[in-house]
Amino acid sequence: MRDVLRGALGRSLRTLSDEDRLAAAWAVACGPVLAARAEVLHLDEDRTLHVRVLHAEWREQFWQMRTMLTDELCRIAGVRLQTIHFEGQSSTRKSAREAPAARRATNPAAATRRKER
Repeated sequence: MRDVLRGALGRSLRTLSDEDRLAAAWAVACGPVLAARAEVLHLDEDRTLHVRVLHAEWREQFWQMRTMLTDELCRIAGVRLQTIHFEGQSSTRKSAREAPAARRATNPAAATRRKER
């Protein structure tokens, strides 16, 4: 049944621009729960789809699914797509790699301790 729905959606999208076709196919490609955690922004000239991830904790999940989502979107929307770029809040991995000095600068308790020394 899912393949029938995907095919019907693909046929109904033919009159839309590539970008609109990809946006319409987004929820079908990744499912409603995951689709609600991101929004399609635009398709650039390199055929990269830019998607804003609304919550940083979901960015890694989207990144791991990037190849599968790219393939599904191409198939459903009938659009040539190179890859997907996920934008939004930085992931927790990035903040863990943050320089120690930068973390200290944003930590009020650490700043107080430095002043007391």
